[in-house]
Amino acid sequence: MITTVTLNAAIDKTYYLPSFPLGRVSRVHRMYAEPGGKGINVARVISLLGYPVTATGFLGGHNGDWIRTTLDRQGIAHDFAAIEGESRLCLNMIDESNGVSTEVLEPGPVVSEQAMEQLAATVERLAARSQIVCFSGSLPGGVPVSYYAELIGIVKKAGAIAFLDTSGEALRSGVKGNPYFIKPNEDEIVQLLGAAFDADSSAAKQSLQEQLAKLHEQGIPAVSVSLGAQGSLCSFEGSVYRAVAPRIDAVNTVGCGDAYVAGMAIGTARELPALERIAYATAVGTANALTDKAGYVKSGDVQRLLGEVAVERLN
Repeated sequence: MITTVTLNAAIDKTYYLPSFPLGRVSRVHRMYAEPGGKGINVARVISLLGYPVTATGFLGGHNGDWIRTTLDRQGIAHDFAAIEGESRLCLNMIDESNGVSTEVLEPGPVVSEQAMEQLAATVERLAARSQIVCFSGSLPGGVPVSYYAELIGIVKKAGAIAFLDTSGEALRSGVKGNPYFIKPNEDEIVQLLGAAFDADSSAAKQSLQEQLAKLHEQGIPAVSVSLGAQGSLCSFEGSVYRAVAPRIDAVNTVGCGDAYVAGMAIGTARELPALERIAYATAVGTANALTDKAGYVKSGDVQRLLGEVAVERLN
């Protein structure tokens, strides 16, 4: 089984509008509401691709009840810790005239120390029967930046593999727990390593490879640096790969990173070779962009795109 952890879960609403001018009334002609937060998106993609998964994290209030009920209806197993306050709403407005996406994200509720202890116990229990535990997303109020590293330690002690996909201070602190896999984007890798990166500069690529080697020495075996439409630069056990995603007419790019993590988790659980694992994760992440809703893929799209992904080993 794969477990996903979402500390700041949400109801994700996607609005499709003919146009989205600021300062004016806009009418939505298509709306989707889904259980969201990055880890829940990961769980849904894993479930859609036929691999067993359980979602956990914090949920509160009426929004939390709605998320549980909807996950039940979608057939996704879950085991969330209840908190006071209301789980957040996150809005994504897509202007169909130009394809531009505008996101508005609530901060979420404040989490108590008691709830954090409860979730730590839940993660320990689920990790004991999981191959992989994926930690994804931002930290809600009240949760210290050290919490991810603490949970990663629990997962590793239970014998499972830890993934971490977050940003900012949560990422900088979380990597101290030495997860197996992290997935920073271009901005986040600069913040993490202090090294600027230009995907088209051979000197910058070499510098980044050297910086990634330091992460391996620290105890993080697998890193994927997301380059958006340009694919990713991946380092696995000291070998560096460049993955280029196939060109598509994207419908909605929100959730592509979460889908990538889901593909990487499945590939890792199936013990695919590094090159095949990267190609599969890239195909899954790209497939998300072909759907109207974040955290959704079609297996047929994944298989078709897999044949179009280019992965090159650089060293």
